[in-house]
Amino acid sequence: MTGVYDWRLVVLSILVAVAASYTTLDIANRLVSRIRARTWPWILGGALAMGTGIWAMHFIAMLAWSLPIEMGYDISLTATSWLMAVMACALALMVVAEQQLSWARLLAAGFFMALAICGMHYVGMGAMRMHPAITYDPLLFTASALIAFVASIAAMWICFKLRSARGKFVLLHRLGAAGVMAIAVAGMHYTGMAAAIIPADSVCLAASDLNLGWLAAWVALASFTLLGMITIVSMIDQHLEYSTLKLVDSLSEANARLLHRSLHDPLTELPNRMLLEDRVSQALHVSQREKTKFALIYIDLDGFKVVNDSFGHHVGDELLCKASRAIENIVRGSDTLARVGGDEFILLVNDLKEENQIVSVCAKVQRAVAAINEAGKQPLGISASMGIAIGPDDGESTSQLMANADAAMYHVKTHGKNGYQFYQQEMNKAFVAEYQLQQELREALRDDKLMLYYQPKLTTNHREIVGAEALLRWNHAERGMVPPDIFVATAERFGLIFELDAWVLRTACRHIRHWQDSGLEVPTIAVNLSALRLRQEDLVDEVEACLQEFGVEPGKIIFEITETAEMQDILKAVDTLARLNTLGIHIALDDFGTGYSSLTHLQLFPMQQLKIDKSFIHNLIGDNNRAEIVQSIISLAHALKLKVVAEGVETEDQMACLLNFKCDEVQGYLLGRPMPEDQFRQLLKQVAVIPATTADAVPLISKEELASITAIVPPPAHP
Repeated sequence: MTGVYDWRLVVLSILVAVAASYTTLDIANRLVSRIRARTWPWILGGALAMGTGIWAMHFIAMLAWSLPIEMGYDISLTATSWLMAVMACALALMVVAEQQLSWARLLAAGFFMALAICGMHYVGMGAMRMHPAITYDPLLFTASALIAFVASIAAMWICFKLRSARGKFVLLHRLGAAGVMAIAVAGMHYTGMAAAIIPADSVCLAASDLNLGWLAAWVALASFTLLGMITIVSMIDQHLEYSTLKLVDSLSEANARLLHRSLHDPLTELPNRMLLEDRVSQALHVSQREKTKFALIYIDLDGFKVVNDSFGHHVGDELLCKASRAIENIVRGSDTLARVGGDEFILLVNDLKEENQIVSVCAKVQRAVAAINEAGKQPLGISASMGIAIGPDDGESTSQLMANADAAMYHVKTHGKNGYQFYQQEMNKAFVAEYQLQQELREALRDDKLMLYYQPKLTTNHREIVGAEALLRWNHAERGMVPPDIFVATAERFGLIFELDAWVLRTACRHIRHWQDSGLEVPTIAVNLSALRLRQEDLVDEVEACLQEFGVEPGKIIFEITETAEMQDILKAVDTLARLNTLGIHIALDDFGTGYSSLTHLQLFPMQQLKIDKSFIHNLIGDNNRAEIVQSIISLAHALKLKVVAEGVETEDQMACLLNFKCDEVQGYLLGRPMPEDQFRQLLKQVAVIPATTADAVPLISKEELASITAIVPPPAHP
């Protein structure tokens, strides 16, 4: 008996096979990188969807085949064939879920899957319960089994390879692979159908079990619905997993960034103190275990504060980054360069063989910093002071080694800078004493325990008070009166000089306000201004805010700028001087004759006063050369329309000589020693005082002159 096919149902069966194959590939993708607890639900769900799809393809294909007799299918055998299809697909997905797929495992799984598929097909054929029974052509039967075996292996291999596929062409790849798998499954089915031999007088004993009317359509619809639901669930799960993984990746990246930031300097990206201490601790353990040595080199950039305050923090930050990269380029991969402070670095050199190795490293650091110094249009005055501590000889703890390297570096800073020094025990005493002094100075600033003394300035001819110089004093509870040259030098070395300058100005303004409120005539008060602070961009704003806070007229203040080796840098900030001048504040050049000034400086500076250093006045009598120099300075100043103040006047003979030279004002022990604020206030009540507006007849520069002065100042050379 020969059957015929309804080609519409044949096409429908192949479409169901394609849909089942595509769903299988999609589910295989969900099995990647999942723990076993999450994988089993997908294996079971995938087996149900894929097995039902393959069974539906088989059943619709069976329905597409009709005989010239009434036909039907045994329900229990049909359900058994469906169960075998699901079991076969579960086996396939279990194989695909593994991380590795060996050929032996693939062949074994292919054999059992083919056995289940063939069983599904031939049990399904048996569900018709033909009498006499269906026989099969041995050759075609064998061919169908081989097709099932090859198709099973191919299907599992394709699933395994495409399960983690990504990219824009993955959809096309899956559709193509699904088509290949569907054709293979259909090929097995139709080969098996061709192998069937049905006698002409056969009857179907299951004709009354299942009504075949619209059964094919209902099976197809149910299969597509099930496959679609599984696909939608897979897409939703994939989206949720992608979102979860994205969140996990973001959290991991954030944690990594936080860890990196906690262990690295944000500006230079070098290891910070925390990471350095950990590596030094490790180096100590290694040195104790293996009897080796290592070195800590404490590096401080000489002149960095000058550059930072002259050109601004952005230029200073750029310089630090350049220095970091330059030094890092000479460091071995096994060593560590860390930034531990503003311009301070520590280099950990591991596996130290001999001290000459450290000398070579320090020389390389000096050359690297020198190259940065000379890279710009003009030298920046940057160099490196280095202190060296050898571990574990110079300390058995991280903190002790770092402190000793710091002490050695400080020794270099106080003995000329731009060099290196190995730690010696006696260095700690001086360093500890200096460090303790600066700590106590910080506390004195914080607790307002400093004082201002005032030394009067008088006119030379009538000896009337025309002004006073505010002098900073520190009466230490245990040390007594600390000499200014000691604690001011300490403040400069530890970066406190700006705070001291600001404190002096605020205190002087507060005293002036108090004197004026008491009805006293207040002379001009001179306040010393650090050359470094003069170059701060916000200096004028800070000064103006201070004057406004206490209601002090700018004409009551005169800033004294001392000649130093940094006069070249002061020239770059001459526009700041001019802006202070236009604000109404007078400018004086202090200690003239002992520094590095020149006639050009005198012409450039927008100032009203020049102070002759006391060393010239001390030898004024009996030294004709000194007398001629003093007279020449006074004449020069008058030619430049500047008032002249002589410091350090201690005798009447000196007064007489200065009067003869037409010096404008004098200051010294002969006329008044520095005195606390309350004594100076009493002095103002008792003697004649010339108001600041009358005494300072030298005109200030105008806003128009400010533009011309700023124009002749060369722009700063940025590093």
